[in-house]
Amino acid sequence: MKRPVVLYIATSLDGYIARENGDIHWLYEAESEGDGGYGEFYETIDTVLMGNTTYRHTFKLADHFPYPDKKCYVFSRSEQEPSPYATFVTEDIPTFIEKLKQQEGSKIWIVGGAEILDALMKSRLVDEFIITMMPTILGSGIPLFKEDNPELKLVLVGTKPYGQMVQLHYTVKS
Repeated sequence: MKRPVVLYIATSLDGYIARENGDIHWLYEAESEGDGGYGEFYETIDTVLMGNTTYRHTFKLADHFPYPDKKCYVFSRSEQEPSPYATFVTEDIPTFIEKLKQQEGSKIWIVGGAEILDALMKSRLVDEFIITMMPTILGSGIPLFKEDNPELKLVLVGTKPYGQMVQLHYTVKS
């Protein structure tokens, strides 16, 4: 059985993951309960995927790398200096993910960037969507989904409120 690729992310009610300038501080303004299900989800994965911009941004948000116990792959258009936290990947995203899904392991988490998600969406490589709707309408910003994605039929696994937020969990219908 192939390892599932999971999008676990928060979005504004109008579908944005960040402001135009990449700012995500609005995510921390909502009234929440606990960690919003993050700890429970984190235990189900062993691999994280992200773009180089997201990777660099993690060091601005935290005092330490937030995923030290997970295998981390960072996609970049150019060669990068080696890192103790991540393996940099310059090959085609869908090709790399197809190989990764064949390996032994747990779920694979798409941490971010919009470009990574877009490549995986267009290749139909996302198996689960866990999206937390924030009680915010941004009006503009970086959209969760870009245009021209294939149509996907989803199956609702569940919903869960966390204070003012609601988490939606879907799998892709086979």
